[in-house]
Amino acid sequence: MTLGRRRPPPFVAHVLELMEPLGPVAARSMFGGWGLSLDGLTFAIIAGEELYLKTDAQNRPAYEDLGLPAFAPYPEQPERRMNYHMPPAEALEDADSLLPWVRAAFEVALRAPRPARKKK
Repeated sequence: MTLGRRRPPPFVAHVLELMEPLGPVAARSMFGGWGLSLDGLTFAIIAGEELYLKTDAQNRPAYEDLGLPAFAPYPEQPERRMNYHMPPAEALEDADSLLPWVRAAFEVALRAPRPARKKK
């Protein structure tokens, strides 16, 4: 587990502990929440006491079928959702329950297009 500059709150520490079997998941404080990444790829965010995992057309139906909400960063604009969804609540009880959801989110990060690097 790699941390950003400030010490994570208990919920972030709990999520990182559940994700330890994946490898060195980094938590970085950002925009009042936390971004979680592995191998430099962000695959999850934590806002308050809620975990959201990266989604795309391939894994989003699993979340929608269960009625799991997408991350809406602006409460006054609920229609502005991001491609991150909450996993089922029971997934946060143990690593075996959470890891399939997390692995699918990391696969989304692997599939996502990356910006072209600027030539020097």
